[in-house]
Amino acid sequence: MPAPTNRFKRALAAQVPQIGLWSTLPDPYVSEIVAGAGFDWVLLDTEHTPTDVPRMLHQLQAVTAAVPAEATRPTSAVVRPDWNDAVLIKRYLDIGAQSLLLPFVQNADEARAAVRATRYAPEGIRGMGGSMRASNFGRIRDYVKSAQDELCVLVQVETREALDHLDAILAVEGLDGVFIGPADLSASLGHPGDPGHPEVRSAIDDAIRCIRAAGKAPGILMLDEVRARECLDLGALFVAVAMDLQILARGAEAAAARFATSRSAPGADAIVY
Repeated sequence: MPAPTNRFKRALAAQVPQIGLWSTLPDPYVSEIVAGAGFDWVLLDTEHTPTDVPRMLHQLQAVTAAVPAEATRPTSAVVRPDWNDAVLIKRYLDIGAQSLLLPFVQNADEARAAVRATRYAPEGIRGMGGSMRASNFGRIRDYVKSAQDELCVLVQVETREALDHLDAILAVEGLDGVFIGPADLSASLGHPGDPGHPEVRSAIDDAIRCIRAAGKAPGILMLDEVRARECLDLGALFVAVAMDLQILARGAEAAAARFATSRSAPGADAIVY
């Protein structure tokens, strides 16, 4: 029996756009909710969240258990480790992650290291974990031989330096896609907090075209719907168009704002809770 099929990897290889949600609320309950909403993929973040490997295990289990919205396929999980580190990569792969997004990759050597960390020897340096969750606790007899065929390796390009080395990064064998980090890229280009600046937009557009032309999958997080559709039209293949924290925070604020005048009604200050 081979490793489980990675639907997300197969879709990117077939150049079928994948629409996703960026999840930064590190709780299995939230993971199950968003995984059942109908997105093609959900990014489970550890770089900018207070989470760790044991909790991510529960989040992956929750995504698997999610009941998808009507007429949709199960949502694929993409895990972002907090660094492009071989030990972290090994641990997330062993608990069952099949698609990884590695942050802050600056050059071809770092991209090559990311790929090698996902491969068993002699192609790479991934440790032989024995009966771990990824192999269904040893029940997938051919896991070691088939695992790399179903692993999706994505790297983040998010600085001027990385863009300067983009062609070399794209030439790395075993790399499935390149994600453009608009926030960090805007800061690196001298426009912090302004990913819509013309220089940043132009750099993103050029990068998407370059990545797609190299036969890799371009990806991006873009909460602006108009801009997200522009990126898709340019050739982006995995685009996160929503974020669970933003949905919760902005939705809560909007609900509170709708009733803000009620708090200033006569006698409101006298209410004791």
